Amino acid sequence: MHTAERQCAFTRFFQMADKRDYYEVLGIEKGASETEIKKAYRTMAKKYHPDLNPGDKDAEQNFKEVNEAYSVLSDADKKARYDQYGHAGVDPTMGGDGGFGGFGGFGGFGGFDFGDIFGDIFGGASSGRARNGPVRGNDITVEVTISFEDSFFGCKKEINYKKIEKCPECSGSGAKKGTSPETCPTCHGSGTVRVQQRTAFGVMQSTRQCDNCRGTGKIIKNPCDNCRGTGYVRVSKKIDVNIPQGISDGQRISLRGLGDDGRNGGSAGDLLIYVNVRPHHIFERGGNTLYCELPITFTEAALGAEITVPTLEGDVKYVIPEGTQTGSIFRLKNKGMPNVNNPKNKGDLEFTVVVEVPKNLDSKQKDLLRSFADACGEKNYQKKKKFFDRKK
Repeated sequence: MHTAERQCAFTRFFQMADKRDYYEVLGIEKGASETEIKKAYRTMAKKYHPDLNPGDKDAEQNFKEVNEAYSVLSDADKKARYDQYGHAGVDPTMGGDGGFGGFGGFGGFGGFDFGDIFGDIFGGASSGRARNGPVRGNDITVEVTISFEDSFFGCKKEINYKKIEKCPECSGSGAKKGTSPETCPTCHGSGTVRVQQRTAFGVMQSTRQCDNCRGTGKIIKNPCDNCRGTGYVRVSKKIDVNIPQGISDGQRISLRGLGDDGRNGGSAGDLLIYVNVRPHHIFERGGNTLYCELPITFTEAALGAEITVPTLEGDVKYVIPEGTQTGSIFRLKNKGMPNVNNPKNKGDLEFTVVVEVPKNLDSKQKDLLRSFADACGEKNYQKKKKFFDRKK
């Protein structure tokens, strides 16, 4: 590593000390389970989502931190490196992304390697892991927000995201058109070399990454101008995604192979779309059952009536019996949410009636009610009578 590159590496390494701990960002303890991590992410992402905090720069920054933390802690490999090395273990510019070794090249941006940094600091040898084996591309996580109605009927959403893919100019080789990478003369294409060190216990032999090719096994003498020799470029993508009927808040849609391209023949990662469903002003959802409260008049409750019940597919008529009490629950079959795996199979709609007591009565109306009360006496109020009988 050259002096300038080493200095840049040290600067970046110590800058990462200022970053917040990912577990702290999500408000969980180290060692949290996958379910706990996912639950914490959903909570924090909702709290700081830009749609719910328009114009709030602090919320926007927190939202980015939450997504960054989740992208690491939800990935088993990244989480293991983070638990061992901290932010340096997963920072792409430090060669710790487990994939491309940073956007600037396989050995990390600027030509340095994560192992080189710790080797320089602690005097040890860098990792013996070669970088010329197949490596799967990283998954990409995005979010989309839809209305409650969209979750009922399904919809199509345009998704914009950025991904890393093979450079179209060099087809991923990293070499300028008309040229090819050459086998590293130092490691003969293996990406590793065997070294000896004298210690107090004698001569120790170990395998370390080849410094000449930085573990790739190849030397690129004429790098591609488009990708600067990395073989990969970051591009913007736009796709239309079908959101299925019945999808619930927090569910994930996985699109296989639409994430970052793999390296050295490795498969591409996936595009993971997390769906946020806005609350409805009338309905609440529990599984595939919809719930709502429906106000009715005293007369409707006392005499029974045909009332109008709202559903997501339009109003329906329903007959309630006479003597209906506040809190009575009625059910409409197949008027709830579609099953996301079988949309023809729908849940039910449960509505709870609330008897509304009239206000602002004029004198005539009050006289009529008093006459009505005198005519009823106690015989028509069974709950009240039983209550006072128990008191006795």
